[in-house]
Amino acid sequence: MSDRAQHYFVPPPSHWMIVGSFALLFMAGGAAMWFNGADLGRYGVLVGFALLAFMMFRWFGDVVRESEGGKYGKWEDVSFRWGMSWFIFSEVMFFAAFFGALFYARVLAVPDLGSLASRELLWPDFSAHWPSAGPGFKDPFTPMAAWGVPALNTLLLLTSGVTLTIAHFGMIEGKRTKLKLWLFLTIALGVTFLGFQIYEYSHAYSELNLKLSTGIYGTTFFMLTGFHGFHVTIGVIMLTTMLLRSIAGHFKPKQHFAFEAVAWYWHFVDVVWLLLFVFVYWV
Repeated sequence: MSDRAQHYFVPPPSHWMIVGSFALLFMAGGAAMWFNGADLGRYGVLVGFALLAFMMFRWFGDVVRESEGGKYGKWEDVSFRWGMSWFIFSEVMFFAAFFGALFYARVLAVPDLGSLASRELLWPDFSAHWPSAGPGFKDPFTPMAAWGVPALNTLLLLTSGVTLTIAHFGMIEGKRTKLKLWLFLTIALGVTFLGFQIYEYSHAYSELNLKLSTGIYGTTFFMLTGFHGFHVTIGVIMLTTMLLRSIAGHFKPKQHFAFEAVAWYWHFVDVVWLLLFVFVYWV
């Protein structure tokens, strides 16, 4: 028998993926009912979310116990690294689709609709400029300025990348106090970022008349920044889990891929925000 076959840990059969499938079924079915006017659908969505959260808590708990029980070695580590790499790649493609929509609207669609032929035949009063809600939208709106809350949030996320790196060095050096302190600061910066984004959305709706329904600009703005905020929220939850595990004494200086995976994810979130700041807010 090969060395790989002897040492690769195969977990016992699990029922958690079935629980997760039912959770997604409740969420999708509830959302379909809710969107079609059935109030019962919202409860289906809530049940689905609760069931999904329960499944993830228990399933990840099983993985943590297996890891802390010494059942994982180098082959499992390779599998986890490949799995996280492909997950982040899928996230790259997810955001690439939305950036592609933004590029198409700004560089192709809006200029084409503002061309001489389109103005004469379809939209005589439309002028091609960005930001623009597109033809047919008469309500004025103010685009979100880059220098203000967005610039402050950029500073917060860049700083959080530094604090997380320092925490990682604390992990490698076996300095648990350093690890926990800088990891806590990273979480605090992430939560502050989310607080400012909530304020930014409130300001956009109440004072700028900038909404999700504000044509192509409002759609791309809220979809890109909103999904990024969702990813920051997930990242904060993951970082908090790493902090709790660190307090519990988990991880070793040379064996802590769960922490590394969360760090990869957080740095990916940082990079996406930099692109958002440049192409959504600034340029």
